[in-house]
Amino acid sequence: MTVQFMLNGTPVTVDDADHHTSLLQWLRNSGFTGSKEGCAEGECGACAVAQVLPRAEGGSRLEPLNSCLLSLADAHGREIITVEGVAPKATSGGASGSASRPLHPVQQALVERGGSQCGYCTPGFVVSLFCEYYRAERTSPDPEAISGNLCRCTGYRPILDALESLPTPAADDVTERLSRDRVALAELSHATPARTFLRPTTLTGVVDALRDNPKAVLLAGGTDVMVEVNQRFRRIDSLVALDGVPELKRIEWTRDELVLGAGATLSDIELALRDAQADQRALEMFDQLLPLFSSRLIRNRATLGGNLATASPIGDSAPALLALGARLCLLSATGERFVPLHEFFAGYRKTVLQPGELIVDVRIPRPFPVLQRFYKVSKRPLDDISTVAAAFALTLDDSRAVRSMGIAYGGVAAIPLRASDAEAQALGKPWNAATQQAVTLKLTELGTPMNDHRGSADYRRAMITSLFERFCADTAAPASLRSKP
Repeated sequence: MTVQFMLNGTPVTVDDADHHTSLLQWLRNSGFTGSKEGCAEGECGACAVAQVLPRAEGGSRLEPLNSCLLSLADAHGREIITVEGVAPKATSGGASGSASRPLHPVQQALVERGGSQCGYCTPGFVVSLFCEYYRAERTSPDPEAISGNLCRCTGYRPILDALESLPTPAADDVTERLSRDRVALAELSHATPARTFLRPTTLTGVVDALRDNPKAVLLAGGTDVMVEVNQRFRRIDSLVALDGVPELKRIEWTRDELVLGAGATLSDIELALRDAQADQRALEMFDQLLPLFSSRLIRNRATLGGNLATASPIGDSAPALLALGARLCLLSATGERFVPLHEFFAGYRKTVLQPGELIVDVRIPRPFPVLQRFYKVSKRPLDDISTVAAAFALTLDDSRAVRSMGIAYGGVAAIPLRASDAEAQALGKPWNAATQQAVTLKLTELGTPMNDHRGSADYRRAMITSLFERFCADTAAPASLRSKP
């Protein structure tokens, strides 16, 4: 297939592109060796590149992504900037007329503060800092801007110093570019007897593609699929990319629900919840969940629908959404149906999705529970896989009796679990030590905890009740936990 995109301001055409080739592999094979391969799974950020995306307010913005997780085919129609394109354009200089290319302010900051040691990670840091430098909302440095970049020389202090020293962007060719709108992703269709890659731009187009290719693998952020392609050398005959479909990215507040498009990235959801009006913004569960959900580079591509569709028992979003009572809208050529999330998981890495069916959106009922908590137990506090994750949602009535309760866990069984029997122990009862003890007792019967290198079954069993006890301690202080209008 033929793929066309903008690279560092220059149009690029790639003939005979293979959707198993990552953008990173193509870049390095084409001489753009500033982008490095450190892990091929989005953990290190050495391969970070910047993508130009549209802003809702008009104009464009820069967002870093892992080029190892972007299929070359899915680069079609995008605008990409690598570390080679960060520095300002060359200017003629000296009597000899030779060209000199000054450093960009983010590069200069790293030089002045000694932010590079072995240098392997430096290009990725440069790109992430480059995107942060031009962030329209930047009033102070955001340390999470470089959370997806790993420095094996442990040189974070001078790198953070460089981040904190970034000045306000001066007018240059990048600010001029960002003042203009970014066009939507173009449709791409390539089908041969051996390989099929389709990127529809409408929901109807996705349904038609899946009707004709019911065994096709869906590609959203690529943070799972491309890891299998890169590391397990998985080969996929038919791939349908979803990131060109605006309907899958909608985030909408209705009177009764918050609707999160299955194709909305976690970063988009984070931004939308932050910017929502105060009376809509009581979704504390996501405020606690998202900072623990991998790194910024991953969240810039990962989607809620993809995280659920993988049906991983340690996926971070499932416990939070289970506790909130979420339901899914599923769509195929035969029509639309709604499935409560607790009925969606059918077994280890299995769901009730039928051939040709996809998740359109996730719907969280409103009003939201008054008290919400998400806890994650892992080897590292940040950017790590859960050993056990737990989510709790509680609303009391005026007499402090339990009006609603949600309890859910990830990492303790083959599927994410909602503790419905334990919840039933609390409904209608006063929120006191006796009720909490009854719930704790019922939780000891929950699931069949796993044994693996991250934690023993006994450890996971202990975490089920320990995390609930932590939640009970958190609820002891508020004088009132009434629902909000």
